[in-house]
Amino acid sequence: MNQPLAQQAYGKIIEMILSGTLMPGDALQEAKLGDTLDMSRTPVREAIKRIEAEGLAVQDGRFLKVRTLTAAEVEEIFFLRRVLESHCARQATSVAVSVLDELDARVRHLLQHGPGEEDEQRRVDDDLHRTFALSTRNDMMVSTIADLRRRTCMFDHSNLPHRFLKSCEEHLEMLDALRAGDGERAGLLMEEHINHARDAILERLAQSLERTGE
Repeated sequence: MNQPLAQQAYGKIIEMILSGTLMPGDALQEAKLGDTLDMSRTPVREAIKRIEAEGLAVQDGRFLKVRTLTAAEVEEIFFLRRVLESHCARQATSVAVSVLDELDARVRHLLQHGPGEEDEQRRVDDDLHRTFALSTRNDMMVSTIADLRRRTCMFDHSNLPHRFLKSCEEHLEMLDALRAGDGERAGLLMEEHINHARDAILERLAQSLERTGE
C-alpha cells in the first residue's frame, strides 16, 4: 500500500534536489518533508532510504544530508558503463530468443501505453540491461553494472521525458540486432545508447546548476 506513495515521495524529493529547493548540505528530515509533501512519515522514510542507497544523501552527524552528482562523476559512471555494457551486449547473442521476444514485447507495450504509474518503465529497463549482463556469466560484472546504474537511476522518464521514446527505440534496435545474431552491432548500439543517456543527464545537471545559480 505504501509503495506508490513512497514512489511519489521519492520523485518529489528528487525534483526538489534538482530544482535547488533542497540544496547540497540540507538535511533530509522525515517530519519536515512529510509536512511539505503532505504525506505521512512512512513513505517519506522509504524515499529517503532509496535516495541514500543511490548516493544522493550522506550521513553527517545525526542527519542525512543532500549531495548531488557532479558532471565529473556522471562522466566516470558512464565511461565505465559504456565499456562494460557494450561488452555485455556483444555477448548477449547467447540469450534465448524467447527471452529477447519477451523483452521486445514489454518495450513495445511501453511505446504504446507510456511508462505507467507503477514503475514498469524502470523494471523493463533494469531487466533488459541485467539480461545482457547475465549473458557474460560474470557475477562481478552483473553487480558492478547494477551499482553504476543505481547511481543515476533518479534520472528516469519523469526527469528526462524526451528520452523515454528514444530509449525504447534504442532498446528495440539492440534486441533486433541480437535476434539477428549480430553481437557487434548490438555492442555499438549499446555504446550509442549509453552516450545518449549520459548527454541527457549532463544537460539536466547543467540546467539544475543554472537554477541554483552555481
